[in-house]
Amino acid sequence: MFTGEVYGVQMPGISGSFEVLDKHAPLVSALKPGRVKVLQDKQNHYLHFDIQGGFVEVLNNRVTVLAEGATAVESE
Repeated sequence: MFTGEVYGVQMPGISGSFEVLDKHAPLVSALKPGRVKVLQDKQNHYLHFDIQGGFVEVLNNRVTVLAEGATAVESE
């Protein structure tokens, strides 16, 4: 649903929300239902996606989210 360079990504992890920024350590995590926030830049431009759960992989400065039931949400 989205591909591009971003400043960061906030996600609903199983143990709580977390954020991935530039040069984050590699990780794989399960995601619970909730909202993924894609921070497009430091000027507070962002996109929202509601998900029904899934997984995230962070590797080599790239974030890949594999989510069920993802829908884009208008920014509030």
